[in-house]
Amino acid sequence: MTKPLRYGAVAKAFHWTIVALLLVQYPIGWLMPDIHGGMKPGAGMAVHVSTGLVILAATVLRFAWRLAHPVSPESSLPGWRRLSSEVVHWMLYIVVLLTTLSGWLFASFRGWSMSFFYLFPLPMLSGSNPAAIKSIDGLHQAAEWMLLVLILVHVGAALLHLLHYRDGVMKRMLPG
Repeated sequence: MTKPLRYGAVAKAFHWTIVALLLVQYPIGWLMPDIHGGMKPGAGMAVHVSTGLVILAATVLRFAWRLAHPVSPESSLPGWRRLSSEVVHWMLYIVVLLTTLSGWLFASFRGWSMSFFYLFPLPMLSGSNPAAIKSIDGLHQAAEWMLLVLILVHVGAALLHLLHYRDGVMKRMLPG
């Protein structure tokens, strides 16, 4: 069986859903007030953590879908562009997982009992660990910045293909 040249509807739906969720998640994370020791998280943190878990689930499902439904690399691209595209895509998966899991771990280290959009409680990944809070918060912040850089590289490459090369590469992931 040959691999298709375009992504299917399910892969596109996962991709664009994650894009939309990240467009919501970053402003929530940046605009909510800092929560210091002894403070309880408010609605902003509850929405941020819940949205992060939706991103985590969608990313895991998208990754599984990609493994089960591979798409052929764009053969018109030089080898170095195909390789860099693959590296950026895999790094996006890894850093999304790192960002979401470190955020959940941060909430667990803080001892916060969080719920999923106030519907049901979320399991704690760890017990309260005051000594680890600063480290995991630093990891979470570094991961969110690394993810933002990777997103900008990804979007920049997509726009380059659309506007400069005009090679149809971006059509592989556009809806429709």
